[in-house]
Amino acid sequence: MDSVRERGDTDPAVCEQSRDLIRDVLERIGDKWSVVVICRLADTTRGFNELRRLSGPITQRMLSATLRRLERDGLVTRTVRDTKPPRVDYALTARGLTLLETVQALARWAEEHAVGILDSRTTFDAGQE
Repeated sequence: MDSVRERGDTDPAVCEQSRDLIRDVLERIGDKWSVVVICRLADTTRGFNELRRLSGPITQRMLSATLRRLERDGLVTRTVRDTKPPRVDYALTARGLTLLETVQALARWAEEHAVGILDSRTTFDAGQE
C-alpha cells in the first residue's frame, strides 16, 4: 500500500484510516502473547503443543486465538500434517521474520534499561504516597 504522502492524497479520512490501521496492528503485535509466540518461532517451525509448552502459562484457548490473529495478519503460517494424530505446525512468514528483528531489538532495549526503569518506578511511586 502506498503511503498517503506518495499518493499525494491529503483527504483527512485517509489519514484517519491509516491511523486506525497502525493502532490496530500495534495492538495486535504488542500484546503479551503475540510477542512471546513470535520469539518462540524465531528460528524454527513448531507444533502447537511444543509452542504452548515453550510459551509459559498461556492457555490453549489464548494460544489458538493468538496464532489465528497472527496468521490473519500474514505473520505466521499454519500447516496441517496428515499424520495420526494430525499435527499442526506453525512458522513465521517472511513478514513475520522482519517483525522478529524489531521485537528482538525491543527486548534487548528493555533488558538494557530494566534496572533504570525499575528505579524510576520506585522513585515515582514513592512520590505518589
